Formats: sequence, structure tokens, C-alpha cells
Amino acid sequence: MVRNIRQKLLSQYARGLRSARRLLSKRKSCVVVAAGTLLLLLLPFLFYRHFLQSPRGSGKVVKVVDFSSGSSMKRISEELAKARIISSSSLFTIYARLENADEKAKAGTYRFSDAMTPRQILSMLEAGDVYELRFSVPEGYSIYQIAEMLNSRGIFKKESFLRQCFNPEILSELGIQAQSVEGFLCPSTYTIRPRTDESALIKDMVNRFRSTYKRTFGERARIRGLRQYEIVTLASMIEKEAVVAEEKPLIASVFHNRLKLKMPLQSDPTSIYGVRAFAGRITKRDILRDTPYNTYRIKGLPPGPIGSPSIDAIKAVLNPAKTRYLYFVAKMDGTHHFSETLEEHNQAVLKYLKGQEQPEGSAEHSGPELLIEEPQILIENPQFLIERRRPTERKNSNPSPKSTP
Repeated sequence: MVRNIRQKLLSQYARGLRSARRLLSKRKSCVVVAAGTLLLLLLPFLFYRHFLQSPRGSGKVVKVVDFSSGSSMKRISEELAKARIISSSSLFTIYARLENADEKAKAGTYRFSDAMTPRQILSMLEAGDVYELRFSVPEGYSIYQIAEMLNSRGIFKKESFLRQCFNPEILSELGIQAQSVEGFLCPSTYTIRPRTDESALIKDMVNRFRSTYKRTFGERARIRGLRQYEIVTLASMIEKEAVVAEEKPLIASVFHNRLKLKMPLQSDPTSIYGVRAFAGRITKRDILRDTPYNTYRIKGLPPGPIGSPSIDAIKAVLNPAKTRYLYFVAKMDGTHHFSETLEEHNQAVLKYLKGQEQPEGSAEHSGPELLIEEPQILIENPQFLIERRRPTERKNSNPSPKSTP
């Protein structure tokens, strides 16, 4: 009897356990189905979020896109997807529409890379962060130095920029009666946007120079009776010679005084114009170089500017200091010693340059180390020869206005 009751109880327990297991199994299935359904519902959202926050690549792909007024975001999306900047044009279009980007985006030219997320791309479009290149032209730079700078920054090829600087059609359009635009490229900061070519940049630089010149110097230049080309040419020489801005009027006075006395200007930077950039030192070979710009070999001013002068240099030409100075020599600290007489100048050269070691072939381009004798090189009347002499053979001479180590 007891055994029968026990068996019945065990049998009922087993049936209950099986029922509980079946019920639990059904509930697990429901949970799995519910979780799967939720995952399916969340998957597009997660994929969309990943799309917005993840760049497509590492920055190796770059695309410049024109977004003109009235363009649709769909067209931009397709263009970016085709260029492999974004992974999906459809998702980007949806994102742009949700953000109402068609109304917010600003027209312009943009530069995108595959290292940018779709959020960053749309933010640029809405902020109007258009693509542009900026560069600055330092005071005193020649067209050759500007060309080198543009080439090194990947903006324009050196040769193509220089070709346009000498382009007769551009010179005629700008009314420049010279061989190039040298001296008229205003030292300033410029912004270049895509599809800006060399000629457009040159015209902008010249127009900016003329606007500044007319506003600042027009009346003063008219009163002085000097032609603009002469002013700019002399100012470009002063710009190259001067290290300290305060000395520009003094250097201008030296050149003015020499011109009045019909003395050769003998400006060092003119001897290497078009050859290399002036760095404060020239050689005997430079002085003897036969070029139209070398004021050791020609009378008066060179045929044109040798760089882009600053406002201060032009002011110095129009308002030179009132002095009798005819010479100046570098003092090794960026300033110069100015002299009225050759004797005083020679003493200054001995004081500031004596004992300095000079590289082979270098020239102390004034002072007792450089004498002017034999009638071979035409500078003024009579003819002169510039040659280097030993200290034991020093004589009085008519040297250049300056000496730099």
C-alpha cells in the first residue's frame, strides 16, 4: 500500500516536472523570438549610426566638389559615393534630409576626404567651410621667389607662374610697360580657391598693389614728379638692402644723393637679380656679372624693380632723409654705419669688417678692400674696373655705397 502511494507521488512529480520544463521551454522561445525581433528592428538604426560616425577610409582619397546654389543633396551624395568618400549615397541623402540640409547647406567649392565622417561632411556644407588655399608674399620677394614658394606649396608650377609673369597679353591688359610684372605683386596674404589660375592670381596681386599705391602715395608721387616705375624700382632696391625698417629713409638718401651726383648706385642685390635670392653677401663674380640690372655695370637705375617693395620702402623713396650720405656699411647687427666721405667710410669698413674671414672668391663690395681702377667696365665716365686688391696695395677709391660681410 505504501509502495503504491509512493509510486503515484513520484509519477505525479515527474509529470509536473515535465510540464514545467515544457512551459519554460516555451517561454525561452518567446524570449529568443522577442530578442531576435528587437535586434532586427535595431539593426538598421545601429548601422545608420555607425555610418554617421565612421569614416570610409584613412584619408588617401580626396575629392573637390562644387556645390552650386540650387544643387540637391542627392546629387552631392551620389558624387561623394562615386568618389568613394562615403559608403552609401542613400544613407547620406536620408541623413541630409533629416537635418534639412538642402536649406542649410551653403554654395561653394569643398574639399572632402574619405577620412571624414558623414557628420563632418554635412557640418562643413552647413557651415560654408569652403576649400581655399592661403599664402603670404613677404615684402621684398621677387617674382622668382614667389614662383618658388607657390611651387613648393603645390599651388602652381614655378615655370607656369613665371610664364604668366612675362605674358605680353597680361602686361598689356594691366597697362604695365615692362617685360614682367616684377615690383607690382603686392606683398600681402592671398586666398586661392579651386580653378583660380596663375593669370587670375597675378591680376589680383597687381590690382591690390595699385589700389594701395594710389590710396597711399598718389598725390605725394605727383608732387615729387617721379614716375611710378622709377619709384617702385628704387623702393625695391631699398627693400632688399634694408634690414631695419627705420634705416630705409637713410638708405634712400644715399641712393638719391648718388643719383644727383651721377655716381653708380652699386647696389649689391641688383648684381644677382634673376640668379639667386639676395642673402646679404655677394661675390666678385656677381659684381662682374654682365646683366641689365647690375648697377655695378650700368648707369643710374636698373631697367625695372628687383622685388616687391613694402609701403615703408616706397615712403622712403618719396620722403628720404635729408643727409649728405654717400656710403653705408653693415655693422653685423642688422644696422648700418652711414658716411659722407670715402675716408670716413673706409674707417668704418676697417672697424666693422676687419679680421672677418672671407670665403674664396667673395667680395667686400665697398671700402678699401675693393678698388676701382683700370678703364674696362663702363659704369660712368671715366670707365672703371672693379678688382680685389691685397691690403698692402690699398688706395683711395670710389667704392659702392655699402659693404656687408
